[in-house]
Amino acid sequence: MSLFKRGQSLDAPLAAGSRAGKAPRSGGSSNERFGRWTESIARGMGTPWFLLLLTIFCIAWLAWNTYGPEPGRFDSAALGFTALTLILSLQASYAAPLLLLAQNRQDDRDRVQIEQDRQRAERNLADTEFLAREVVALRLALKDLPDREFVRAELRALLADLEEDRRQGLADEHAKDLAEAAPATEPEFEPQSGSVSGSELGSEPGSDARPLPDRDPRD
Repeated sequence: MSLFKRGQSLDAPLAAGSRAGKAPRSGGSSNERFGRWTESIARGMGTPWFLLLLTIFCIAWLAWNTYGPEPGRFDSAALGFTALTLILSLQASYAAPLLLLAQNRQDDRDRVQIEQDRQRAERNLADTEFLAREVVALRLALKDLPDREFVRAELRALLADLEEDRRQGLADEHAKDLAEAAPATEPEFEPQSGSVSGSELGSEPGSDARPLPDRDPRD
């Protein structure tokens, strides 16, 4: 019974805590080789070539033991070809367990594949949920950001403020220039050093000025 005991196959995942580099035991290796051998036999028996060869073998057996020379016959037709019947029964009795072993190994592989597919589907579902949450978070963050019209309005207002400041600065500079240039254009009046007396006016040649008569102080 130990011959048919299934050990750890190469397609089965390693158990938790086991090291990947750990060499398999000799029993598991022999069971693996036997399982592969049974699968190869079962795979060969399931082909049309096997049926064709078995049919040719049975026809040749029956023809030789029926029409062949009497000394060369090894299975009597009178006994119902007992040897051929035993051979076919032996072949069928071994073929059924081999097919069952191959089917069990295929079931194990399918079970492992299903488990791996389930784990992969769970990871894909978790990744999809994470991406969905991230997309929702991005949408919420985009709602808080200013849109194009708001940015344009802010830029227009900023440009208007800058233009107003520039004009105000130019006006201030112009007024300052005018204030600095105004004293230089006004005429300067210098007071005379002395007043001109009446005698000086009258002493000038060619002048019509006459000396004023002396007035009586009693007047």
